[in-house]
Amino acid sequence: MSEFRFVRMGFGPDAVEYQEAWDEQRRVHAARFADEVPDTCLLVEHPPVYTAGRRTEDSERPLDGTPVIDVDRGGKITWHGPGQLVGYPIQKLPRPVDVVAHVRRLEEALIRTCAEFGLETSRVEGRSGVWVLGDPVERRPALGGLSLDFDPRLTDEEFDARFNGPEYAPSNAGQRREDRKIAAIGIRVAKGVTMHGFSFNVNPDNTWFDRIIPCGIRDAGVTSLANELGRDVTIADVLPVAERHLRDVLENAELKPRLIEKKAGPEAARTPEKASA
Repeated sequence: MSEFRFVRMGFGPDAVEYQEAWDEQRRVHAARFADEVPDTCLLVEHPPVYTAGRRTEDSERPLDGTPVIDVDRGGKITWHGPGQLVGYPIQKLPRPVDVVAHVRRLEEALIRTCAEFGLETSRVEGRSGVWVLGDPVERRPALGGLSLDFDPRLTDEEFDARFNGPEYAPSNAGQRREDRKIAAIGIRVAKGVTMHGFSFNVNPDNTWFDRIIPCGIRDAGVTSLANELGRDVTIADVLPVAERHLRDVLENAELKPRLIEKKAGPEAARTPEKASA
């Protein structure tokens, strides 16, 4: 068990610009590496901004030239803005670092948070983050009058949902009864200390996601806690609940180094430093 503190940086009219929060992350990260502060989670709401991880492709960025901040986390492009709770856990992990275990802990805390509000969420194999699962494919409505067997998002390499109206928009995934992401995760580990973290859609305007390919995923969409519950939920409602579950999961985690299989030969195992959004 390790001590964990939470810092509420600003919400609503006091929302914090992304660059300012990123600078604060780096300051706290350096202090945590030097053991000058305990493990810390910055909690914040941002004004509207797109951020892109290092794996983001040009074809996933906004078509209208909207500015994007390129960052040093894993994952691809996403959006931050009003109605979204963003958390930056800055935690020292034992080496070699188990990045996947850290991501799973963040997912678990947010799954528990959703459950407390009455929403069942899950993980999706091969895709990080927290998801509301859609119907089985055979029970989903056809897109544009076409059978799902001919879903152009999967069969046409040049298909771009951003050109093809609301039936393909990420924000309408719930109407299509597809899998939809309610919380994205993208982290970086430097010198054994984590930074970046999660974005949890509480009650944002999800049409902001329609300008991009969120997290580079073309066959699923996005949602929010308010959308799924069918009632208004605010960050003020969610903040203490999320903080409690984050504390429980992160503070009480039994941190272990990543296991490395010994291999014959000169190749040395490398520690992954990024995880996808």
